[in-house]
Amino acid sequence: MQPFSIVIITYNEQDHLPRLLNSIKSQTLQPTETIVADANSTDRTVEIAMSAGAKVVGGGLPSRGRNLGAAAASTDHLLFFDSDVELTDKRFLEKAWSDFHAQNYDLATADVFPIEGNWWDKFSHEFYNKYVRVCGAKRPHLPGFCVFAKKSLHEKINGFDETIHFAEDHEYAHRAVKSGAKFGFLKDVQVPVSVRRMERDGRLSIAVKYILGELHFLFIGPIKGKKFNYTFGYEKHKRK
Repeated sequence: MQPFSIVIITYNEQDHLPRLLNSIKSQTLQPTETIVADANSTDRTVEIAMSAGAKVVGGGLPSRGRNLGAAAASTDHLLFFDSDVELTDKRFLEKAWSDFHAQNYDLATADVFPIEGNWWDKFSHEFYNKYVRVCGAKRPHLPGFCVFAKKSLHEKINGFDETIHFAEDHEYAHRAVKSGAKFGFLKDVQVPVSVRRMERDGRLSIAVKYILGELHFLFIGPIKGKKFNYTFGYEKHKRK
């Protein structure tokens, strides 16, 4: 077994969590442990996680869930996932683990692509990939649904800021780099993620929200409070 722990944050994820857990079990390289930090789900999420052999701990909003999951980890490295990720490449963990050490990273992520969706979803994800690579380590970005970090770094910067409800992942990367961490993008791997939030809230609405969030972070600072109406969980809304 390898010394890294997978941390998954959940809230009512009985539909998506099994796909991620099954894709982890199919990997050529297995984690030491899988930890599910659950925010008091009312469906079968916890039952599914336990049946799959995952360690279940308390959770909350994304930052708190990730911090509680990290605190429960017994290894020196953390790999954070959201529940709607699915590792379609069976060598994802093997490649990611190898490159993380080859590049001597303290913190890393990877390019993202939509599991399903239309042309806009493919275009917007590719645009995001190019944009964050241009920003590089000077203005680091990383999607919270795929974060590879040394636990020592996570503890050094006091984890994710639980007062931030939107773009907490980018703020985490910013503090990490400011503390001297080496940040980069993993080679030869991409993170498949669903577009369910776009389908629920609308693609234009999501695009505007992320653009405004980026401008806020760049020119004003971290987004605290509930300015951007972020919700954790994905119950479908009935459109009027």
